[in-house]
Amino acid sequence: MNVILLGAPGSGKGTQAAKLVDTYAMVHISTGDMLRAAVSAGTTLGVEAKKYMDSGELVPDKMIIDLIKDRLGKDDTGGGFILDGFPRSTSQAIALDEQLAELSRSIDVAIAIDIDPETIVKRICSRRFCPACGRTTTASEGDTCIICGCKLEARADDKEEVVRKRLEVYEQSTAPLIDYYRGKGILHSIDGDRPVDTVWADVQKIVSGN
Repeated sequence: MNVILLGAPGSGKGTQAAKLVDTYAMVHISTGDMLRAAVSAGTTLGVEAKKYMDSGELVPDKMIIDLIKDRLGKDDTGGGFILDGFPRSTSQAIALDEQLAELSRSIDVAIAIDIDPETIVKRICSRRFCPACGRTTTASEGDTCIICGCKLEARADDKEEVVRKRLEVYEQSTAPLIDYYRGKGILHSIDGDRPVDTVWADVQKIVSGN
């Protein structure tokens, strides 16, 4: 099964994607992770993408579409995949459909996770990551990673002003995707402002067709 997870930054898409991977052995394709890896590696794409990411703007379509096209061509996606963070606009969704058609594939279900914007701001601004082991946690853990003892850091794009800009961009560019996938008859909406396991139970029902 091929699944798209929709929702604003910080809505919990990554958490639900991880559960889908563990339960159904799907391949998790996160454009956010791929872009951050490119930034860390200092690739040409990473250097260019960082300018947009640090300001809360969407990375241009062509850069993202080329990144996704290459990833979908890998053999491990044949058994099913989860797209997290892509598409982020109707034009990207159309490009994705064209790419999948070339591979004789299609999106089976789109799951939209809805959550209050102010909850998202608080959630993202409290995130911390460990530059040594790559672990993501929250400010409640303190200043050091409980696994390796390295000093925890906040990502540049997790600052409040950037987060609010990202939410604004999401509403303008990404929210119309809800109508796009509703029109295709594959959209399912879930209240994401609930405990993780409660949201997960709904995701499982959708994926299993119950």
